[in-house]
Amino acid sequence: MKKRNITNAKRGWIRIVEAFVAILLITGVILVILDKGYIGKSDISKEVYTQQEAILREIQLNDTLRGKILGANPLPVNWSNMPVFVQGKINEMPNYLECEAEICAINDNCLISKTIEKDIYVRSVAITSSQGSYDARQLKMFCWLR
Repeated sequence: MKKRNITNAKRGWIRIVEAFVAILLITGVILVILDKGYIGKSDISKEVYTQQEAILREIQLNDTLRGKILGANPLPVNWSNMPVFVQGKINEMPNYLECEAEICAINDNCLISKTIEKDIYVRSVAITSSQGSYDARQLKMFCWLR
């Protein structure tokens, strides 16, 4: 009689463990299904910021481009009024990104002029004159996935 009780007790524990494992499996499947939008989604922000900084640094160090930015008036200068050479440099970003820029006073808060329903990656750089008067401007670059 005791042997049957021990066997039944072992079977009871085995069923409890089986039920626990089944609950874990079901929970795991549900979590994977609910989290499907985030699995495999790569974070490209570091790459985009690196590319933005490289383009902005080139503009900042190029006397011709810097002169075009310092000569642009009236402030703020939006993308449609951006000097052509500056637009060309900014358009060197990879094809999977769409980018625009704004020129404004160094202390102003440059904002993109249109509404975009995507993640926007933003970097800015100070553009200062090299000789003569000090007329600092800010070039702010906005990029998002196409």
